[in-house]
Amino acid sequence: MKNIIVTGGAGFIGSNFVHYVVKHHPEVHVTVLDKLTYAGNRENLAGLPTDRVELIVGDIADAQLVNRLVAKADAVVHYAAESHNDNSLQDPSPFIQTNLVGTFTLLEACRLNGVRFHHVSTDEVYGDLPLREDLPGHGEGPGEKFTDHTPYNPSSPYSASKAGSDLLVRAWVRSFGLQATISNCSNNYGPYQHIEKFIPRQITNILSGERPKLYGDGKNVRDWIHTEDHSAAVWRILTKGQIGETYLIGADGEKDNKTVLELILQLMGKDPKDYDHVNDRPGHDLRYAIDATKLKDELGWQPQFTDFEEGLADTIKWYTENREWWQAEKAAVEAKYAKSGQ
Repeated sequence: MKNIIVTGGAGFIGSNFVHYVVKHHPEVHVTVLDKLTYAGNRENLAGLPTDRVELIVGDIADAQLVNRLVAKADAVVHYAAESHNDNSLQDPSPFIQTNLVGTFTLLEACRLNGVRFHHVSTDEVYGDLPLREDLPGHGEGPGEKFTDHTPYNPSSPYSASKAGSDLLVRAWVRSFGLQATISNCSNNYGPYQHIEKFIPRQITNILSGERPKLYGDGKNVRDWIHTEDHSAAVWRILTKGQIGETYLIGADGEKDNKTVLELILQLMGKDPKDYDHVNDRPGHDLRYAIDATKLKDELGWQPQFTDFEEGLADTIKWYTENREWWQAEKAAVEAKYAKSGQ
């Protein structure tokens, strides 16, 4: 694969994937297709070689543009999505347009041009799992983690739109023979993540002299993975994955939100209890947990960033050293949360 398109490549997870490809695969040219909504940022691609990375500002639902770009590509890696649950509860329409119509547009272009397609999705399509007090490694039983056979049960407009896009991919594989794969990943953390999301919001609150905020009692569990491990897994699936298959990406990183917030405070030299409880999100999923056995056994992938505290410390350092990247947006983000008591 000499020429790949990365949709949403100026966003958080997408830009980290672009950095990964540039670093590890010097033979590959990357065309980033990004609408540059609030979640996309040119600065996420700053410093990358211009002869290897080209940014095209455009909409994945623009069929004419997408067809023109895909005709020159060997593969499309589809990260672009409206992805913030809270926003989907306020206005679901952009989620339907981007996540469903946009994915359909890309699928059609890849079908017509015979181009390999990889669809990056989320574990939120499966809904949630019952809470467990013993996290993790205490003898998980059947149904304790998501697998590629777990039934879809999305909880929010965001996760429903992603579930729909996954099903479109599966249908195009079966109906048209599209050369496609799907990955569903657990929660990512690392540099370049928008400050509306949980970990960077808490870090930037502390750096701004504000008290961090915790939804409800903070017992909701997320399965954290460093974005570098996610990038390596996607590349492995793109190049080695079996067509038509779904692979779950996770690093056995289950932590409840309260534990994560208190660790952030501790690492930043604050009292671990120095935060405020705020209104819980409507329909807030209880627990996510990924079983990545298939990815590990079939494709030989293993996570490298397995020390969550170390990875979190590196993430805190990045936001501390890159205030100019997030500071201008901070007041507006917090004002938006304040309207809903969060």
